Amino acid sequence: MWITFKVWGMVMRRTPRGPGERLARLLAVLLLAALVPGLASPAVGVAQPVAAYLDVPVDNADGEYAGGLATTMTSDVGELRAALDAARAAGVDPGRYSTLARQYWLAVGAENAQIDLDQWEPARGLAANLGTVDKVYINYLRLYNSHDGFWWPGMAGLAGMSFAAGFWDLDDIGEVLTVPGVHEAGLGVGGAMAGLPWELAREMPRDVHLLATVGPTLQQPDVDWYLHRLLIMQRNIFMDMVPVHEAYAAEGLSAVEELAAGGTYDDYALDAWRMLDGGSEEGRSEALLRLASREQNQIIADQWDATAAARAGVGRVLTYMTTVGGAPDIPGASSLGEFRPLTVRADVNGRPTALRAPLPAFNWADREPRWEYIEHDLVPAFRSLVRDRPAEAVRYFGVEFHPRAEQNRILVRLPEFIGQMTTGWVVDTG
Repeated sequence: MWITFKVWGMVMRRTPRGPGERLARLLAVLLLAALVPGLASPAVGVAQPVAAYLDVPVDNADGEYAGGLATTMTSDVGELRAALDAARAAGVDPGRYSTLARQYWLAVGAENAQIDLDQWEPARGLAANLGTVDKVYINYLRLYNSHDGFWWPGMAGLAGMSFAAGFWDLDDIGEVLTVPGVHEAGLGVGGAMAGLPWELAREMPRDVHLLATVGPTLQQPDVDWYLHRLLIMQRNIFMDMVPVHEAYAAEGLSAVEELAAGGTYDDYALDAWRMLDGGSEEGRSEALLRLASREQNQIIADQWDATAAARAGVGRVLTYMTTVGGAPDIPGASSLGEFRPLTVRADVNGRPTALRAPLPAFNWADREPRWEYIEHDLVPAFRSLVRDRPAEAVRYFGVEFHPRAEQNRILVRLPEFIGQMTTGWVVDTG
C-alpha cells in the first residue's frame, strides 16, 4: 500500500508531455483505482495512505516538544509533499489536511534553516539548543533577503541579534549569579532605593521592589527555568511564522489562502498577506505591523503572561531584567528604558517630589506596554530603515550575525549596565 501511495504522489506531480506519457499516466491511475477502492472518486472516499494525514490533531501547538506541530506525523519533506499533493488532487477540504499543510511548510522552513526539528527540544536546555537559537535568527535574515516584501523576518532577525545575546548572557549569569549578574543588579537597585525618602520608595513599581528583594535570592534552577520558557517561545514563533513565509515564497498567495482556509490563520493575518502581495510600500508597512501583532498578541501572549506570573515573583524579576537590558539592534529604535523611563511622584514633607530613575517603567512581559513599544517605536524605526534608507539597510542585513550579536551582550558591557541601573537616580523637589 505504501508503494502505491508513493506512485500516486509521483503520478499526480508529473505533467504528461507526450502521448506515451499521457497513456502511462492513465494506466497508472487505472491501476491505482483498482488497488485502492474509492481513490478515483474523491466523493466516495480518500486513499488510505492519504487518509492517515487527514484530521490529525496538533499536539505541539506551543512548541514545547521536539518534532513538528503534530508529533505523531513525520517531518520528512518528501513524504509530506507527496501526501499534500495527493490531498489536493483528491479535492479534500483544506480543513481536513490543515495540519499536514502546516507540517509540510514547517519542515521546508526547518530544512532551509538547517534545523533538525527532531533535535530541537527546549527541555534539553540552552547549551544543547544554542546553535539552533542562532540559526533561527540567521534564517529570519535569509528570508528577508529572499523577498523584498518580507519585512517582518527582517525586523525579527535584527531584533534577534540582541535577543540572542540575551540568551548567551542568561546562560553565563548562571555561573556568576552572586557577582555581576542578577544578584548585583538587585543589590544595587536595593541600595539606591534605601537612600530614597520612604514616600518615594513606596511608590516604586512592584517589579523594582521585586528586583531589589527577590533578585539577590535567585538560584540556578530559576535561571534554567526562564531559559526554558524563552526557548519555547522562540520555537513557537518560528513554527507559526516561518511556514507561511515559506508557503508564500514557493507558491504565492494561493498557498497562504489554503492555510487560512484550513483555519491556521485568521482574516487579520490573511489580509496582511494580501497587502504584502499587492507590492505597495503602504501595504508592506501594514503587513509588517499586522504580522508583528500576530507574533506578540496571538502567538506568545499567553506564554509571556504565564512566565511573568510564575515562581512567586521570580518570573517578574527575570522578565523585568530582560526589559532593563532590552535594546533591539535596529537603528532609530529606543531602548526599552528610553521608551518609557521610570518616574514616580509623591509628597515628601508636604512638597511635591519626583524621582527619575534609569529603569524602564514597564515589564516586557505585560501585553499593553509591550505592544505600545512595538507599534510606536520598533516598527516605525524598522520601516524607516528599509523604506527610507535602503543603502544603510544593506549594511545591517549583510553583517555576520554572530559577531554583531556578541556586541549586544550585557556581560560585555556589564560595568556600564550595572552603573546605568544604580546611578543617575534624580530626586526633584522643584
